[in-house]
Amino acid sequence: MNFIRKLTVRSCVYRNFSVSAANNANYSCKLLVVGGGSGGCTIAAKFARRLKKDSVIVLEPSSEHYYQPLFTLVGAGVKRVAQTRRSAQSVLPQNAKWVQDAAASVNARDNCVTTAQGHVIKYEYIVIAVGVENDYAKVPGLLESLQDERSGVSSIYAAEYCENTWRDIKNFKGGEAIFTYPDTLIKCPGAPQKIAYLAESYFTKANVRSKTSVTYNTCLPVIFGVKKYAEALLKVVERKKINVNYKTVLKEIHPDRREAVFFNTADKTKEMTMRYDLLHVTPPMKTPEFLSSNKDIVDAAGYLCVDKYTLQHTKFPNMYGIGDCTNTPNSKTAAAIAKQCYVLEQNLLSSMQSAEPSQKYDGYGACPLLTSYNTCILAEFVYDGVPHETMPYDQARESAIAYYMKRDLFPFLYWHFMLKGYYHGPEFVRNIVNPFAK
Repeated sequence: MNFIRKLTVRSCVYRNFSVSAANNANYSCKLLVVGGGSGGCTIAAKFARRLKKDSVIVLEPSSEHYYQPLFTLVGAGVKRVAQTRRSAQSVLPQNAKWVQDAAASVNARDNCVTTAQGHVIKYEYIVIAVGVENDYAKVPGLLESLQDERSGVSSIYAAEYCENTWRDIKNFKGGEAIFTYPDTLIKCPGAPQKIAYLAESYFTKANVRSKTSVTYNTCLPVIFGVKKYAEALLKVVERKKINVNYKTVLKEIHPDRREAVFFNTADKTKEMTMRYDLLHVTPPMKTPEFLSSNKDIVDAAGYLCVDKYTLQHTKFPNMYGIGDCTNTPNSKTAAAIAKQCYVLEQNLLSSMQSAEPSQKYDGYGACPLLTSYNTCILAEFVYDGVPHETMPYDQARESAIAYYMKRDLFPFLYWHFMLKGYYHGPEFVRNIVNPFAK
């Protein structure tokens, strides 16, 4: 998955060198990586080792880099947001040039990008890795509610709000607790229900569960997109006595009345108003405007058009995409990026050598579905929802091992191996511990 970006940039900076906005600069490079989140940082690390110094430019506005998969545990009080954050300078490769600015437009025909500060970067090859951003404006009353600490509304999908989720959960004394899933593509599609399960566990521990109604409203017609894990999660929902409303989408919030309005995706004229004491919102998401508005390179929904196997752009062969901003039909997770980064690396190298890309991404993704403070269902799957498990046990079973992998092992792999370009997913481990897995 990709990471939070601060889009207000006062100056264009790379490493210790600054260029004022008044003096527009021109740069050129072999490879331009747009976005310094998980996908961008990983690809930049790989090619910074292969190419000459400063042959790789990373265009990234934020000075901070977050490991967002831990935001769920921040919302549950297990981690602090500071534990998910490192400086961008500490994770971006030293042999690459970091231009601290945001993309304003991509001219794929002329091989150049214009930045928010008016600088121009010419490239031979480009990787788009800008992720998706929260679209708060799509739900009237949402941003106002998130910014009000007394509203009872929070979200684990932003660094600035995820600790508020824990505040609301631990201060909850009973009543209506509602959790939502929007009608757009989102990062980590399992997280909206993970936080519901963790909250329910805490309510039980705090002896307020008996006077609490927990509701999960999802736009989807099923609890989870992979049947094997959906069946296991339905048992979790039944055990925890969580009300699930399918095809139900948050339309607006009235914070003054603590009411949330929902509509049914099958008939949008059917609305339902629900009162809440605690409301966790998964906001709608979209690609950044500079990308979504560029009809030359995106699909109708605003996502970068790439071949779902090679990750090469469908129109411009010197352009590749990775992560959440692409239109590949896979789950948008950090695990997907780990697998994609190897495929992209090999195929981009082929393009640089005037050869056809041959490596294929199989749609691998993983979702550690936390069901309590010490159990987790470790969902792993490829395209078409086909399970593709690593461990030598049935991963649809709730497991303490999977919980601690999620809490401790995966962050370690991310910071020390994946961002440095050395981790490509658990295939090597799978071949050792579960050699007969299909």
